[in-house]
Amino acid sequence: MDVRMFTVGPVQENSFLIRRDGGDRALLVDPGEEAPKLLGALEALGVGLDAILLTHTHFDHVGAVAPVAKATGAPVYCPELEVPVLQDIMAYVPWPGFGPFESWDPEHTVAGGERLQLAGYDIDVLFTPGHSPGHVTYAIAGDAAGEPTMLFSGDVLFQQSVGRTDLPGGDHATLLQSIATLLERYDDDAIVHPGHMGLTTLGAERATNPFLAELSQS
Repeated sequence: MDVRMFTVGPVQENSFLIRRDGGDRALLVDPGEEAPKLLGALEALGVGLDAILLTHTHFDHVGAVAPVAKATGAPVYCPELEVPVLQDIMAYVPWPGFGPFESWDPEHTVAGGERLQLAGYDIDVLFTPGHSPGHVTYAIAGDAAGEPTMLFSGDVLFQQSVGRTDLPGGDHATLLQSIATLLERYDDDAIVHPGHMGLTTLGAERATNPFLAELSQS
């Protein structure tokens, strides 16, 4: 699997471009800002975009959705509970000085439990709320036996931290339950591709993340 991370915008959000090694079709997860940078990466690789996958619709994760979708014709997959946010992004930006961002009507919705077949991958969609009401995680199994699962988890779990829950629709207990679901379902070598900061693994966070102590006590 060829996964490229682009950290974009003033909030330093991670967008991920995914394709099979040498493949000509790709996926883009959470295009937050800097559409020219993301489109330039697609052009440099010479790949077409099969889909734009959104983990959630906070403005720092969706700011480049409209320009990338227009330029590529790629359909957008949006958590169904958060479609109204994508349709009116600026109405949900909680602080001044960000944007303006163009809204978008998604072509598809996801709620968790789906298996998508895109760009040559089987992608499991998991409902992982807590940071936002409709948040989802996209899981892609390794290409070969023994290769770890890739989790594109938005703002659920970070290196030594977890997603904030003080924004509208956030809930700390729900977020911890979503993380517990990931820990129960996937092996420790599963690689977490988070919405901010660097890559980590479920095992590393299970062992050292101070915010997960509550899970071991439950």
